[in-house]
Amino acid sequence: MSTPLSMEWSLITEGKEQRVHSDDNLFQIVFDGYKLFPMNEKLEVRRNQKADQIGTGIIEELILKNNTTICKYRLISLYSVN
Repeated sequence: MSTPLSMEWSLITEGKEQRVHSDDNLFQIVFDGYKLFPMNEKLEVRRNQKADQIGTGIIEELILKNNTTICKYRLISLYSVN
């Protein structure tokens, strides 16, 4: 059975993001399925599909493996907090 592939233009975190380093703005999120993102481009960060934009991030690394996508992104601006 094949795994769907989608091209994404914003990061929808749904609260699943994890900070990679405590003193850095680098985060990691794991998505089900394969998702492609533009690399080194500013993308909207949202909590869910219908939520307002909470910040801007830049994808630094994508790993597609075992029907999942591991996405590491740097948060470059934050518009709101919790």
